[in-house]
Parts: sequence; C-alpha cells; structure tokens
Amino acid sequence: MAHAADSSPVLRQAARPQSSAPKEPRVGFEGRMMTPGLILLAALSIVPFLALIAMSFSRVLLLGGVRLEVIGITNWVRFFTDADMWMSWLRTIIYFVLTVGLEMALGVGIALCLYRVLRGRNILLSLLLLPMFAAPVIVGLLGRYLTDSTFGLYAWVLRSLGYTGDILGSPVSAFAAVVLMDVWEWTPLIALITLAGLSSVPQSVREAAAVDGAPAWMTLRYIIFPAIANVLLVALLIRSMDAIRYFDIIWVTTNGGPADATKIVPIRLYETAFRFFDLGYAAAIGLAMLAFSIFIARTFVRLLDTRGLTR
Repeated sequence: MAHAADSSPVLRQAARPQSSAPKEPRVGFEGRMMTPGLILLAALSIVPFLALIAMSFSRVLLLGGVRLEVIGITNWVRFFTDADMWMSWLRTIIYFVLTVGLEMALGVGIALCLYRVLRGRNILLSLLLLPMFAAPVIVGLLGRYLTDSTFGLYAWVLRSLGYTGDILGSPVSAFAAVVLMDVWEWTPLIALITLAGLSSVPQSVREAAAVDGAPAWMTLRYIIFPAIANVLLVALLIRSMDAIRYFDIIWVTTNGGPADATKIVPIRLYETAFRFFDLGYAAAIGLAMLAFSIFIARTFVRLLDTRGLTR
C-alpha cells in the first residue's frame, strides 16, 4: 500500500519543488514592435557616422565614382595647423557668446516684464513670439533688405544718426548685424521658457518677501533666480546647441564676408565640402564640431545633475 501511495501521480506532483514564478520577458510586446524602427534609426545614424570617420582619414575622389584613398592623419594635421580654421573657431566662439548671452539677458528681462503684466499678457506674448515662427532664411532675407545701403530702413536710420557706411559691407558692422538678427529671432524662445519657469514660483513665497520688505533685486536674486535656475539652464542648452551650428542667416546675408568677417565654422564647413569638394577635410571639420557640441551639452547636463543632487 505504501508503494502504491508513493507511485500516485498526485503525490509525486505535490512532492516536486514548486518552481518560481515565470519571469517577465526583458523585451515586451512594445519593445518587439519598436525593434524594426529602432534598428532603422540606428542604421541611419551609425552608418553615416562611421562613413564620416573613414572620410576624415581619407582623400575622397569623386571622378569616376566615389572612392576613398586612405591618407592617414593628414586631414587632422591640416585641421590643427590651419590658421584660417582657428580664426573661424574664434569667430564662432565670439558669435556664440554674443548671441546666447544677449538672448538670455533680453529673454529673462522680457519674461520678468511680461510676468508683471496682468491685462493683455496673451496678446503681448503672441506678438513677441512672431519672429520665432519665421524661417531663419526669411529672417536673413528680411535683415538684408532692412540693412541695404540704398533703401533699407535701418540704413536710413543710421544715416540720420551720422553713420554713412554700408552695414553689411564693413567687417565689424556686418558681424554685429548677423548677431542682432539671430538675437531678434530667438530671444522670444528664451522669454517663453523663462515665463513658464516663473509661473512655477510659489506666490506665497513672493508675497512673504514683499511683506518682509525685501527689495525687488533681493527677491530676484534669492528667490526667483534660484527657483528658475534649472529652467534657465535648459534654455541655455537649447540655444547653445543651435548657435554652434548656425548657418542660415549668415549665408543669406553676408555669405561669410566681408573679408571672412562672418565666416564661422559652419560656413567654412559648407564651403570646404560643396564649393571646393574637399570632403575628407570637411569630414574632419564636421567631427570637430560634433565633439565641441557634445562637450557643451555634457557641461550643461552635468550642471543640471549637480543641481538635482544638491537639492
């Protein structure tokens, strides 16, 4: 009888150790459905990047079909020893600092003014955002029209103030003009982001500061700016990534002139690749721009992480 009980299927099943609950698959249904698209996106990103690296160590021959002739680090040695390229980087950094700095200062100031407006704020905000919705090429064409020395409105105003030169014909005034065109277009973006951050500052804290008799500048410094610091960093990151590779306005207005005064790195990259067809050297320039953009992005992301950890 004992042998029969031991051979019972029910008892044998009960004697077996219970298996653990089935594990959830690492890639669920959504992941499997997204896999083909992710593979395609990875191919569209990784393959051109690898081709760009190969081109930077080669001479690209276009006659009789595209061919790569490996020349080692010649393009990179040329990049680091080219005086004109270093001047382009210097102009790029100056352009970057001026545009982003002016946009941040003006955008924050405009947002603070709009935040105090109680009536008609939406109308003023709509008018303020109009330049941001125009294509950069249109902004460049409009700026070239307004600064034309014969019929431009800005040229006429400057002549009435005593300036008789050509705005886009002088190196200093041309550089200032393209900087101000970029500032006119993208300052509204900074103002919009800052205004969104200001709306998250608790009203009770500002009222308590006002009751305690805190001056306006102390309220800005110790209450408002610390509260919107992360928002300002995000706005700074967005504009920095765009300002590094800016091309449209300068190409439409000055084409990099006069006397290379506005020839920043993206303009030189375009000329090297599509005017002189030196694609290997252009690939090296493009990779250097990519490295600089990653460095700027990582710097701001690290600042955001640091602020998140310290709070």
